[in-house]
Order: sequence, then C-alpha cells, then structure tokens
Amino acid sequence: MFLKITRSGPRQYLQLVEAFRDDAGKAKHRTLVTLGRLDQLTDSLDSVISGLLKVTGRPDFLNAPLPAVEFESARALGNVWALNELWESLGFGELRRVFGKTRHSIDVEALIRVMVFNRLCDPESKLGVLRWLDTVAMPGVEVESITHQHLLRSMDALVDHQTEVDAVVANLLRPLIDQELSVVFYDMTTIRTEGTSDQEGDVRRFGMAKEGLIARQVMLGVVQTGDGLPIYHEVFAGNTAESPTLLPTLKTVLERFPSIRRVVLVADRGLLSLDNLEELSEIRLESGEPLEFVLAVPGRRYREFAELLNTFQAQCVDAEQEIVAELPWRGLRLVVAHDPEVAKDAQALRRERIETLEAQASAWVGKLDAQDAGVKACGKKLSDSGAKARLYHAVKEAHLANIIRVDLKNELFAYEIDHDALALAELMDGKLLLVTNTPDLSPQGVVDRYKSLADIERGFRVLKSEIEIGPVFHRLPERIKAHATICFTALILYRVMRQRLSSADAQLSPERALQELQKLQHHQIRINQAERPVTGISRLSETQDRVFAALRLKKPTQPQQLSLL
Repeated sequence: MFLKITRSGPRQYLQLVEAFRDDAGKAKHRTLVTLGRLDQLTDSLDSVISGLLKVTGRPDFLNAPLPAVEFESARALGNVWALNELWESLGFGELRRVFGKTRHSIDVEALIRVMVFNRLCDPESKLGVLRWLDTVAMPGVEVESITHQHLLRSMDALVDHQTEVDAVVANLLRPLIDQELSVVFYDMTTIRTEGTSDQEGDVRRFGMAKEGLIARQVMLGVVQTGDGLPIYHEVFAGNTAESPTLLPTLKTVLERFPSIRRVVLVADRGLLSLDNLEELSEIRLESGEPLEFVLAVPGRRYREFAELLNTFQAQCVDAEQEIVAELPWRGLRLVVAHDPEVAKDAQALRRERIETLEAQASAWVGKLDAQDAGVKACGKKLSDSGAKARLYHAVKEAHLANIIRVDLKNELFAYEIDHDALALAELMDGKLLLVTNTPDLSPQGVVDRYKSLADIERGFRVLKSEIEIGPVFHRLPERIKAHATICFTALILYRVMRQRLSSADAQLSPERALQELQKLQHHQIRINQAERPVTGISRLSETQDRVFAALRLKKPTQPQQLSLL
C-alpha cells in the first residue's frame, strides 16, 4: 500500500492505494479509501497514525515528548585532518619510534605534531596552542590532558634527540629530491627575539636585522631544493656573519643526502668570498663529482670588475631588453645580465636624490653665508656642525654615502661628489654578476637558476608571516632551536601542499586550502543526557572535496550524519 495524490479539477485528494495483480498476473492499483482534500487535511489524521504505530508496536513519535538535546561547541576538523594525513603519508609518524624509546611519560610525537599544525593553522605562543586546541578536533590526540609544561618538555625532548629526528626527516625527504641533478639554494635571514636575560650558550645576540635595524636576534640558515622544498636548517647566533656558515652547512647537507649525483649550489651575495670559492671548488660529492655553484657577486666587490665590464657595457648602451654575456674570471665563468629598464629607473632615482640633496646643501650654504654676513633670518640659527650632521644623515638615508662624501673633520660645512663612485654605480645599474663553475649551463640558464633563489625568500616570508616564526619569546637556547625545528617542519608540510596544489592546478594557496578545510567541522550532541554522545561531521562541500583530491589525501570518515537524527 502507498499514498497517492490525485487531481479532480482544481482540487487535489489524498488516497490510500493498494497494488495487486489480477488473475492474469497483470499489475493493477485499487483505491482503498480517500482520506480527503489535500488542502483540508489538518491534525485529524494524527490519531490514525498513532493507532497504526501502536498496533505495529512502533514508537509513537507524534505524542512522545521531545528529546532533550545538548549541542557541544563545533570544532574545526578538515584542516587538522588533512595535515595529519599528510604527516603520516610523508613519514613523520616515524618520530613515534624515536620518542617511544625514551622514558618520557608524555606522547612527544603527538605534542610536536600539535605545535607544527598550530603553526600552519593558527600560529600562537605555546600558551596560545592550548587555546587553539579547544577549537579543533585533533585526530588521535587527547587534548584535554595537554598542559603548557607538556609542550615545553616535548620541545626539550626534541632537542635531546635532534640527531635521530634529523635522520627521520632526511629519510622522508630523500624520495622527494632529484637524485640525478639537485639544485640547492642557501640563504639566511634574521629572526627577532625578546627578553633581556643572558643565558649560557645564548644564541640571542645583537646584530643587523634584514630590516636594517640593530636588534637582538638569531640567524636562521635554510637550504631548499630547486622545487622550493626545504631540506635543512640551522640556527646561528644573531651576530654571525653569513659567509662562514656556507661551507659547514653545505657539508652537512651532502652528508645527509649522499646519493645525490650532482649538486648545483645557488647562493646570494652575502655568501661570496675568495676563501669560499677556493674551498667550494675542492669539495667532492660521494660520487666523486665536484660541487657546482652559482654565486652572486656582492656589491662591495663591484670595483674590481669595472675594467672587465667595459667591453660588455658598450652592448648595454642601446639595449632595449635584457642581455646576457659570459666573461672569464680567475678560471671561472663570470655571467653578466643587464636589464636596461632597471638600469634606467635606478639612474633616474639616484640623480633625483642627488639633485635634491645638493639643493638642500646649497640652501644651507646660503643660510650660513648670510649669517656670517650679519643678515638676520627667521627660525633657529644654523651652525656648520649642524648642517654637516643633517646632510650626513640625509645622505645615509638615501643610500648615497659612497657617492656624496660629507667632510665631518672640516670645521666648515663641506661635501663633495665622488664622480668615480658615481660612474661605477651607473656602470653596475641593472646588472647581475654571477660566478659559476658549471660546465654545461648556458649563460641564460645560469641567470635563470639564480633568479629562482627568490623562491627561498618566499620561504622565509612564509616562515615570518603564515608560520610566524618570530618574534621568539623563549630564553633558553635549546628551546629556541626546538622552536626553529617546529617551524621548519611546518614549512616542509606547507611546501609539499603547495607543490600538490600547483600540480593539480587547484588555484589555491596552502593558506586558502586550509581555510576552506577548516569549515569542515566535527559535531557532538548528547540526547536525553545519555552517557555516550552522538558524533558526526558536516558534509563536504565541492570545494573541500576538490582540495582533498588535489592534495591526494584521504577524506575524513563519517561516523554518523547528524541530519539522520
């Protein structure tokens, strides 16, 4: 039997119909009863429905009291679920074996995982991690028992077993690295730190920050592959010079990845010195092949290349687009790229700044001469020492101290333009100088390899913005290093996500993908104060489904749909 709506003129009627077969076996329908006009049916059928439920022994939902339903706060699931699947698929779960051998009563691997995921989803301080845990449904983690001290103890355990942790990370990274030809990029950045105490072995030191300020900081060196995958990091004291860190870092990387047959190192201007070049040329890989490198020449070394570039400069005068040339230099290849647009803009800006400074200096000279002649003027009286100081600071701010030289020793206000320095600056405008020993890369290929170094700068921006590695509030050196390791691990997950989203043409950044997945929530309700709650997750949207597919990760299982309750 079933209900059927029939139409007679403009009206609709509800009928109870029975399906049967006649003597010939043909399927037919017959109306058992017409229940009335559809628009006039009210609660009159409730007693009939209740009677049928009672006769069949089923619960009477119409007359039963409404259940008492308690809803707990929804927790974000999709983002931490995806990160957990990525964590396990890459092999970070092997850390459980490392820390399982220790005597720690806490689950160190789970706590490290929590802090890494927090860096990607909602970077906070260690106390902030506890607040964040109240908003997410971390798979396989008993968040209620986690305390601030547990997080700090897990960081200490991370440092105590850093060698074993590094081995696990290196092992899981090896399949992701091109073993035939690996282009690696090395650069350093500064991370601001807080606190005024001085600890034994403290890596917090005052040094020149990337923003151009003197600050208490640590230095962070990072090695990435040509695909932007971070494979090594190290924390240095905040006053460490960049150049001496290159060789030790490189040797450590080669020890961790001995199966790589060919390595091309690309590094920025601050890492070049004659000593480095000689030592770099002597390094051999496990295969016996020499280490290859592409290094940018620092600006302070430009003067010794001026004469060498005179012939090339003749080609740059009428150039309308970037030109690249190669010159021999001390047994190595010197690749020079010239961008005429960049050169034109740089020269115009410099000339404008020089003219502005000269006009200001002339005005001060005129005021000083007038004062000496007894002419009174409005405003505060100007002195020669005051004019010198003001011009000196203005020149420094304009980054022209090597061209406009203020004579600070002279009693009178005086300055001069160093025309040789100005000519050198204009010669180098728009130019990129690269030293390399690669035998087969074309000059343009060398330039392209170096320009890819900008990707490691994006990695540093991710560390400082999305992952928020700084400022660092830890005071113990070991905790600072543990914090850097947690952020570096987060960067690995971030870069793998970026690669997978890019290869799937998902048109989403890792941040946007995690924001979309965060909307997939875990729900929990309790009916009639039952001891065991009913749990479920919200339905996946089309966007969330595409994100899981692009990341090649398993979607969360549905224990029970809340819509069925």
